[in-house]
Amino acid sequence: MTRAAHVTPLRRARHLARVRLSESPTLYLPIARRRYPGPSPEVIGDATEMVVDGYTRCGSTFTVYAFQLAQPRPVRLAHHLHASAQLVVAARRGLPTLAVIRAPRGAVLSQLVREPHVDLRDVLVAYARFYEQLLPHRDAMVVGEFQQLTHDLAGVVRRVNDRFGTDYAEPSLDEEQRRECTELATARSSLSPVLLGFESGTVSREQLRAARTTVGAGVSYGGTAPATQALWVPSAEREQEKAALAQAWEEASPRLRYRAQLAYERFAGADAQPPS
Repeated sequence: MTRAAHVTPLRRARHLARVRLSESPTLYLPIARRRYPGPSPEVIGDATEMVVDGYTRCGSTFTVYAFQLAQPRPVRLAHHLHASAQLVVAARRGLPTLAVIRAPRGAVLSQLVREPHVDLRDVLVAYARFYEQLLPHRDAMVVGEFQQLTHDLAGVVRRVNDRFGTDYAEPSLDEEQRRECTELATARSSLSPVLLGFESGTVSREQLRAARTTVGAGVSYGGTAPATQALWVPSAEREQEKAALAQAWEEASPRLRYRAQLAYERFAGADAQPPS
């Protein structure tokens, strides 16, 4: 099927409805708690110690795994909801909050590869609205830009500690930790309750590693489905798909691209990376 065949009016309407609904803490979070009872995504609740979230494809998975691997005990995280409502509630409650962000071109093209049923125009609007909704609450959270998250997560966690008076351990992001993060992200498609529980802080690092078994050339954590090459892990095939979408990006509405870039630069602030 061509991409145009995937993008139907009904799918566009569903995507738009989800985007608008996810901006409302009052309407969306009760629905999300019923739809996602756990272990992942995790919706903010009474047990939440910290929130790590952002627009989809902005580095949440790597950040959550690297953060949890570095901690001496599991930390109850609300994460992977990809709804601005979750971050707004976290800010209002004064919880330690890390909002992740990535330059729009990288985030949008990665989303289009993973979700062939969405329209480029709609994704640009969704990205811009996500961070526009968060701008009034920016001072109540720490912002982690994609390049920082993947290269200096220790510095980001240090800012969280300084801002909220916490003492979370700073991830080293050494070769071994990066290897384990990639392994976990690859195994995520198996929907292992142990692995997903580790993300949310209900399974310890020791319990996670105890559940690790080698299956063929891969690694399993007791999932219900065979692990496949994860959509959360960079790959040559994904990069080729994104390259194929590059022309569509260049032909997209300059107004919508500008709006998304402006939302990124305003929210990321001094940490924003210049557009490529």
